[in-house]
Amino acid sequence: MKRRPPVSRRTQPGLRCAAGRARILLVALAAATVSGCARRGAPSFAFFGAFFPDWMLLSGIGILAAIGTRVVLIATGLTEVMPLQLLVCVSVGLTIATFTWLLWFGT
Repeated sequence: MKRRPPVSRRTQPGLRCAAGRARILLVALAAATVSGCARRGAPSFAFFGAFFPDWMLLSGIGILAAIGTRVVLIATGLTEVMPLQLLVCVSVGLTIATFTWLLWFGT
């Protein structure tokens, strides 16, 4: 049986151009997203003289919601019956954090 030579980028000239264009597009997209907070500044809170970004507060709220969900699942006895408990707790925490963000910072 005859072996075929491995295909390299040099044998496919269109692949090199497509990869270069994709890389340029990716860099341009990343540069466009970095300047998102440049107009008004990053949303932050002043606690005890230091500035903390809002996502830190909202992630804390989400973690507390996930822990609260786990406590409720244990107290009601649903841990014996419910599969994928970690996924449920993380989903509830993420949902609460997202809704809090929408209610607090939604404009």
